[in-house]
Amino acid sequence: MESYLLDWANLLLRWVHVITAIAWVGSSFYFVFLDSSLTPPVDEDLQRQGVSGELWAVHGGGFYHPVKFAVKPPVLPPHLHWFYWESYSTWLTGFALFTVSYLWNASVYLVDKSLMNWSPTAAVATALAFFVVFWLLYDGICRVFGPRKNGDAIVGGLALLLVCAASYLACHWFAGRAAFLLVGAMMATAMSANVFFWIIPGQRKVVAAIKAGQPVDPVHGQRGKQRSVHNTYFTLPVLFAMLSNHYSFTWNHPQNWLVLTLMMLAGAAIRQFFVLRHGYKLGRNRHPLPYALVGMAVILGVIVWMKPAATDSVASGAYSEKATGQIDYQSVQPVLAQRCYQCHGAQVQMKNVRLDSPGDLSLHAQAVYQQVVLSRLMPMNNATGITEAERALMGQWFLAGAKVP
Repeated sequence: MESYLLDWANLLLRWVHVITAIAWVGSSFYFVFLDSSLTPPVDEDLQRQGVSGELWAVHGGGFYHPVKFAVKPPVLPPHLHWFYWESYSTWLTGFALFTVSYLWNASVYLVDKSLMNWSPTAAVATALAFFVVFWLLYDGICRVFGPRKNGDAIVGGLALLLVCAASYLACHWFAGRAAFLLVGAMMATAMSANVFFWIIPGQRKVVAAIKAGQPVDPVHGQRGKQRSVHNTYFTLPVLFAMLSNHYSFTWNHPQNWLVLTLMMLAGAAIRQFFVLRHGYKLGRNRHPLPYALVGMAVILGVIVWMKPAATDSVASGAYSEKATGQIDYQSVQPVLAQRCYQCHGAQVQMKNVRLDSPGDLSLHAQAVYQQVVLSRLMPMNNATGITEAERALMGQWFLAGAKVP
């Protein structure tokens, strides 16, 4: 029953998390586009009001004319829309999903004893520390180097080194799939913390100053813009880390930390292309195509680098017609009993899958082949120590017809 309820919690939390993430990322992308596409106002009345930029757009059958006041509007409107619950809701649902999916059963999903033979409690504490430590270091870098000349470049370089170090440690301490997700969640936490600790408080101070009739300090807008720009560059790397758990060939690689780092770097470069693309159309900068080409080149390089050798395939030569014809249920049952029954037997049925009878095994034969042989996801983190020969044996049994008594 616990497994069944956890599955439902996972499904519902993932659903809500994706919806809120779409809302947050969508609004973030829109405002980055808006900032990059604003042009100085031509209307004298807008100029007198202090408008620093305007944009004309058409969408959904109507025309829109958003304008931006760089410091403050002449009159504060009675209704002011704030963009922060998209961020907070995304983080809250994401952390809840991470708890249900990984922290709740840390011994299975978080701990890989071949990497670190530690207790689930220690693994959970260390995983949570990633969120806090990364934010403190990243925030400190922004505070110290952000205001300096060429501060953006310095902060970007140091943040990249910080992400690389975190990726290396995560992939050497935690199970591969959990490590990728942890790094993505760590960066997403920093994104939401930027909103919570800097962007929204700065905006509140600006609004309070306007209401009190006091001068507005432009530093609040500058800091908010800086952190917002950081968030937009984090977006594609975070999305890759989150999606990677569906693709075991990435986090199962011996150099998985490098795979993660390179793919996130490619995502940031491609995001830079889209950010600068809007300004290029207005003649503000050179064509940003080199950034996209760099990102694509990195991805293609990773694809070529990770290409498996023919001898690495479990199926290479092992599934000859002669060999597969000799594999029956009696051949694979001892492997199942030793490697699979702990989680899919009479006492426990993880994911509502039971394999300790011929009928149950026949029902899930396709899934067993995919999870054990092709994607190599099971046993989870190879907790039961299945060997390559046993995986090959399971593959031979399936390709011979998955015969059961």
